[in-house]
Amino acid sequence: MSVKSHQHDVLVIGSGAAGMTLALKLSTDYQVALLCKDVSSEGSTYYAQGGVAAVLDEYDSIDSHIQDTLVAGAGICHTDVVKFTVEQSPAIIAWLVDLGVKFDTETAADGRQEFHLTQEGGHSHRRVIHAADATGREIGSTLAQHVRDRANVSIFERYAAVDLITENEVGRPGKRCLGAYVLNLETQEVELFQARFVVLATGGASKVYLYTSNPDTASGDGIAMAWRAGCRSGNMEFNQFHPTCLYHPLAKSFLISEALRGEGARLLLPDGTPFMKRFDAREELAPRDIVARAIDHEMKRLGCDCVYLDISHKDKDFITSHFPTIYARCLELGIDICTSPIPVVPAAHYTCGGIVTDINGATDIPNLYAIGESSFTGLHGANRMASNSLLECMVFASAAARHIQLQQNSISAALNIPAWDESQVTDSDEDVVISHNWDELRRFMWDYVGIVRTDKRLQRARRRTRLLAQEVSEYYSNYKITNDLLELRNLITVAELIIQSAIQRKESRGLHFTLDYPNLLPEAKDTILVPPNFG
Repeated sequence: MSVKSHQHDVLVIGSGAAGMTLALKLSTDYQVALLCKDVSSEGSTYYAQGGVAAVLDEYDSIDSHIQDTLVAGAGICHTDVVKFTVEQSPAIIAWLVDLGVKFDTETAADGRQEFHLTQEGGHSHRRVIHAADATGREIGSTLAQHVRDRANVSIFERYAAVDLITENEVGRPGKRCLGAYVLNLETQEVELFQARFVVLATGGASKVYLYTSNPDTASGDGIAMAWRAGCRSGNMEFNQFHPTCLYHPLAKSFLISEALRGEGARLLLPDGTPFMKRFDAREELAPRDIVARAIDHEMKRLGCDCVYLDISHKDKDFITSHFPTIYARCLELGIDICTSPIPVVPAAHYTCGGIVTDINGATDIPNLYAIGESSFTGLHGANRMASNSLLECMVFASAAARHIQLQQNSISAALNIPAWDESQVTDSDEDVVISHNWDELRRFMWDYVGIVRTDKRLQRARRRTRLLAQEVSEYYSNYKITNDLLELRNLITVAELIIQSAIQRKESRGLHFTLDYPNLLPEAKDTILVPPNFG
């Protein structure tokens, strides 16, 4: 049977802000394939509400943004990377404005129109530029329009990457990345994508947890594929739990933006008592790890299902103009946020660790790059500061594009790479194995590797993960692959990385809090895991 094969200069796996920015930043001389696991308008970018952190106000400074990021990162950020990222922020915003992104503005005292900036947790200044409470959708849709207009970019929707292809895996000397095997979700056939350069822009892995604010596509695919191919992972124990997701049976983890707290919303117990002042002097504007742990503590102490976020003391016109998406969604569910508090719970939100890269997004494997949430650059440290994520996507996508265009030692012609072989497998008649293992994985990760951890919980999780890995490996060897199987396989790999990283960290720092080691160690170190086939 002939297998469909594609040849491009650059293969970008992932179509969010990072992937689209890279496609747009590359010269039109490069033929680019942009893979979307779902439709191109799906992904974490489109769900980002808050905005982009950038130094745009005369009262703010690059040094202040750097310092706030370092403090939020709990002593483990890479200072040079933070400085590099923050310094690029004004240029990134200018680029987005030139593309047509419509950020909110307000009238200054002298009558001029200027950007409306809001403040979020961990920031000492108003520096978050936004488009109401749907910034990600505004940026994503604008980038997507420009990508569609680029004749050198081919968009492949409903394509799920299976595995990366490297030289040593196809019998050639060397370790260079040559492309990927990709499952066409419409035909259920695996196709071959060859490329001179491969870029992983696949997002995070929050789907490994039972409750998450992320879309269904956030299954850690790039992190798992890179690990299997021989890339190191870094700081996978630092999973950010967003403190405030809407608690409602029909909400499906709808995010309540941190910007509400930036504009004065208060967190309340079920009896209406504020509680954040007992946990941090910054109260509702403390970094996310502190706020999430405070909520988790109060829910466990009281045995309640949720706490409440109240912005009803603000003027209705202010609320509906600044938070129209949140207002409309809550109203659909019978909650008028202008008059009533919002029931909220923490949910897995952001993967601060990922594939180890340098400042250009280059990984341990030549010609393979990782950008955005799938990467570990050192920017976020032990806790990502609000609204630094979209900034990171675009800064490192730009850096990777520049670096790719400087490379001369690349493959120019198609190589004789073996087609995907499924001659020894059959259609599954036991899909219940996938659904059961999927549910078990996400539940024990939530219970044992969540906001508060212990050695005993982590060891339990590791034992269960190893059993699941064995079952899924056998299943993968015997049956034709499906998207559900690919995602489960990848999430089990990611879970193993998270658990192993958490076991190695014998302290509580940032997002990693363990009852067995509640204090900080005197020296801050990254947790770097090395795969068996590294080097």
